[in-house]
Amino acid sequence: MDYKKITETPSNHDNLEQLDTVSILHKMNEEDRKIADAVALEIPQITQLVDALAERFQKGGRLFYIGAGTSGRLGILDASEIPPTFGMPHERVVGLIAGGDKAIRKAVENAEDDTQQAWLDLKEHAINENDVVVGIAASGTTPYVIGGLESAQKNNILTACITNNPGSPITKVSDIPIAVNVGPEFVTGSTRMKSGTSQKLVLNMISTALMIKIGRVKGNKMVNMQLTNHKLVDRGTRYIVEGLGVSYDQAEELLKKHGSVKKALEAGI
Repeated sequence: MDYKKITETPSNHDNLEQLDTVSILHKMNEEDRKIADAVALEIPQITQLVDALAERFQKGGRLFYIGAGTSGRLGILDASEIPPTFGMPHERVVGLIAGGDKAIRKAVENAEDDTQQAWLDLKEHAINENDVVVGIAASGTTPYVIGGLESAQKNNILTACITNNPGSPITKVSDIPIAVNVGPEFVTGSTRMKSGTSQKLVLNMISTALMIKIGRVKGNKMVNMQLTNHKLVDRGTRYIVEGLGVSYDQAEELLKKHGSVKKALEAGI
């Protein structure tokens, strides 16, 4: 191993079981405050990925996340929120997890050790050169993820990764490596903590910036969101009130007529 596995280094805090509750929480918060600064250092790499994604999305390309455990679940979470938030079809951003959908709720033993399965999972979606595969693995050593990225590269598909160990094996099979060094975890090796939080931040940045760049946001509003409940209908109506200067009732009528905030705004009064 020619790199330091930072995610396995000892915590900056010890004798945790001897601390009172408020001390535990303050010390956890002390560690958490380091995360955003660590993510900021990777903005050049994240920028490169978002721009590459935007170019491919205009050609009909898709974004695939692959991961295991916490990392896989975070990818699925980000992907699942794209349709309701930005009105994109489910198949444009896809999250895949080692062990399949049942692994979302319950760990599937040894699933992450299969180096071939991720590529098989990707092929079920007819993956092609317009697509991008982002592997997520705090350790940077997950076989499922590394195998998927390696196969994607061999098939001329752009790859990227989100990891918390700079120089780890996953970075070697990623065209755009994003390695967020958040330091040791509060509980040694528990990468669901700072590492997982950093991954969520990066995923938010990737997908949100991408959706903005391909026109799914207007001003600062989610004008393509799905109107699937009263809260979202109310939010959309208020966006139209603000955008067109009409009454709430008029805005609601326009929203129901056109079916989306964007179409209502484009149609005008």
